Amino acid sequence: MPPPADIVKVAIEWPGAYPKLMEIDQKKPLSAIIKEVCDGWSLANHEYFALQHADSSNFYITEKNRNEIKNGTILRLTTSPAQNAQQLHERIQSSSMDAKLEALKDLASLSRDVTFAQEFINLDGISLLTQMVESGTERYQKLQKIMKPCFGDMLSFTLTAFVELMDHGIVSWDTFSVAFIKKIASFVNKSGMDISILQRSLAILESMVLNSHDLYQKVAQEITIGQLIPHLQGTDQEIQTYTIAVINALFLKAPDERRQEMANILAQKQLRSIILTHVIRAQRAINNEMAHQLYVLQVLTFNLLEDRMMTKMDPQDQAQRDIIFELRRIAFDAESEPNNSSGSMEKRKSMYTRDYKKLGFINHVNPAMDFTQTPPGMLALDNMLYFAKHHQDAYIRIVLENSSREDKHECPFGRSSIELTKMLCEILKVGELPSETCNDFHPMFFTHDRSFEEFFCICIQLLNKTWKEMRATSEDFNKVMQVVKEQVMRALTTKPSSLDQFKCKLQNLSYTEILKIRQSERMNQEDFQSRPILELKEKIQPEILELIKQQRLNRLVEGTCFRKLNCRRRQVPVADIKAVVTGKDCPHMKEKGALKQNKEVLELAFSILYDSNCQLNFIAPDKHEYCIWTDGLNALLGKDMMSELTRNDLDTLLSMEIKLRLLDLENIQIPDAPPPIPKEPSNYDFVYDCN
Repeated sequence: MPPPADIVKVAIEWPGAYPKLMEIDQKKPLSAIIKEVCDGWSLANHEYFALQHADSSNFYITEKNRNEIKNGTILRLTTSPAQNAQQLHERIQSSSMDAKLEALKDLASLSRDVTFAQEFINLDGISLLTQMVESGTERYQKLQKIMKPCFGDMLSFTLTAFVELMDHGIVSWDTFSVAFIKKIASFVNKSGMDISILQRSLAILESMVLNSHDLYQKVAQEITIGQLIPHLQGTDQEIQTYTIAVINALFLKAPDERRQEMANILAQKQLRSIILTHVIRAQRAINNEMAHQLYVLQVLTFNLLEDRMMTKMDPQDQAQRDIIFELRRIAFDAESEPNNSSGSMEKRKSMYTRDYKKLGFINHVNPAMDFTQTPPGMLALDNMLYFAKHHQDAYIRIVLENSSREDKHECPFGRSSIELTKMLCEILKVGELPSETCNDFHPMFFTHDRSFEEFFCICIQLLNKTWKEMRATSEDFNKVMQVVKEQVMRALTTKPSSLDQFKCKLQNLSYTEILKIRQSERMNQEDFQSRPILELKEKIQPEILELIKQQRLNRLVEGTCFRKLNCRRRQVPVADIKAVVTGKDCPHMKEKGALKQNKEVLELAFSILYDSNCQLNFIAPDKHEYCIWTDGLNALLGKDMMSELTRNDLDTLLSMEIKLRLLDLENIQIPDAPPPIPKEPSNYDFVYDCN
């Protein structure tokens, strides 16, 4: 007869004694269970004891999370969180350096547990740590000379404990003094600082900037880009990652009027070339977190274009009109101007109108009107002028080439530039905030100080080339733009390492090649878009979805091993589940973790919400398990399974089922049971090594 569901069999350890095997009744109060354990070892004052997991996490067992105890779990009887917090609070103030160091090491480890953290914070532990950091350098200045390793470890453990405690989101970041910020900044600004201290200091500064507007201003006064640059020139990728994260945080939180100023400083300090040399082209793989930070920097840099993208041209602004005059001058080399007589004025207007038509503007009389639509606004005109000045030969060739064609076959440079700029802004998502999970950075954008303008210059020449290859007319304008977008998108997916490599990729993606790719994709679909096939798909799809649903539910029954989280969890009946949330909507993902790099796991996080303000929090071991569990839980709640895995499975199974149903099986009997597996051969002489 199986044991009752409320009974779990565990082993409990106590230092210096043989482990106990006992059955825990989950219906009994936790205090009663602890008393029973203490009585078994003749330990008085059971209220001073607690149970914790004996694995590397050492997390305390509480009434909130006790239901996660499984059969076979190994627990440890230990000092209660309150007692432990009190003892460590006293030990870290010891006059003995060795005792202090050991206490801080224990504190750094225990602070990962939210139960202990709450008790230590209740003793004003955060303030004690900040005081130790503020006074530490002066207090141990002499010791540092003779015991530098000891001092470095002591400070490292202090900062680690601080980061772990703050990571629980119990204490607001707004509570810290200027003296503390200055001290943390000094660790970053000082050369030759211990790696672990530097890492944690950078993590603290990033969290300060991201979580408090007031602290952003104070940090910005203490840290300069010039002081951060040397950390990028080292070889430690983790330090480089945290450094770029701090730069991104300062960039992200800077007021609009200061962002361009900061971008200019980054350009002066040659940040782009330093990142290209010491990070992107370093002889090592770029990890996910570094890729994310490079992506964020790329997005923030391109977002500086948003102001020009959303600025309409003022047709009455002479400075803006002069840009259009300059485009005309470069194209047609109008060195001499007609005299200012009335006859000459009419002649000049007629000449300008003719030239503006050759330049491909929609409004030949007043081309300034072409730039009143946002986006792309004035950004399109900026790109055109950059192309005309920095790639003058190509600009003149395109304009004159199209001037000599028939009207219906000319590729309008002005209109094309405006639409292309708008399209490139959409591709690069100019103006959108960076995603919390994306790591899609493009190395080629770090190879040039004016990468967007160069990107445009390559693409406008591609557009003109594709226009000729398609033998397009003005009626085909939108079709050409669609082909160009496909060419650009396909080239970007290959992640070219430079703009020249991007250009080469585009050369291989001619219009003819695009047609071949499209034809191949259509053939692979085997005409699955015809009406009869679509009707068959619609009929089969519910059966396939039910099959996928059953597979997901079966996987839920089998279970998955999730990592333990330092937050409160408990078992919950399925009937009590209210909702399933994912990503940054999860309670355990809303607080940005500085040291733990939550961005890496954000896309694997999900939470089950139940009752009022109660949740079970999870981080899946991989994307596949994340999809399985979110699909299965949504299926239990009667909601659609929306994961990428479900879409792929549905496409695969639908395709297979339709192919089977379309097979010519007339007069062919399909067996009800699979054929038997043949016996093993008597020898394997026919097997040989292909190598």
